[in-house]
Amino acid sequence: MGTTSAILLGIVVIGLFLLISVGSWVAGTYNTLVGKDTTVETKWAFVQTAYQRRADLIPNIVDTVKAAKDFEHDTQTEVAQLRSQAGQAQINVQNAKDIDQLQAANGEMSSVLSRLMVIIEKYPDLKANQNFLDFQTELTNTENKIKYERDNYNNAVMDYKVAVRTFPTNLIGGMFGFTPEKWKMFQSDTGAEKAVDVGVEFNKKE
Repeated sequence: MGTTSAILLGIVVIGLFLLISVGSWVAGTYNTLVGKDTTVETKWAFVQTAYQRRADLIPNIVDTVKAAKDFEHDTQTEVAQLRSQAGQAQINVQNAKDIDQLQAANGEMSSVLSRLMVIIEKYPDLKANQNFLDFQTELTNTENKIKYERDNYNNAVMDYKVAVRTFPTNLIGGMFGFTPEKWKMFQSDTGAEKAVDVGVEFNKKE
């Protein structure tokens, strides 16, 4: 084999090695981003499940309040309206596709709860109703679960965003549609998504 052929062969071998190395790196980077993206999707599902649990509880609480006391006509009408609004909030949670929609639906649920608390304060006997107390405990646990799942989701989104912004991973991410804007984090003090402090409100002393 001549010197020229040996050089060409060496170049080919080096080229193949580099091609395989780059290909392996691209594949590995892509798979890592897919994994991080899937993790965020999973955490999002957990958040939505927690919100759905809250949405499912509220109509039950409204029904418990409605059944526990013979209200005057105006209160009966308001409770009926709250029941309808709680049902709509359930639908909105189920159909939420992003954080903004989910927070809006949660704001609707918070509004129902706030108005319900006003009614409860007018009828102290409701606070001693065992069904209501059970729902209160479950709702408090659900609020804690929502915060827990949102924190996990935010951590997963942060991990994803760091990965897709870091060089040279961002080159591969951009090629395959992994952008920082794909996932949005929950903000801590925006209002609509804040948990209702049911423990304080429902147990307030007369």
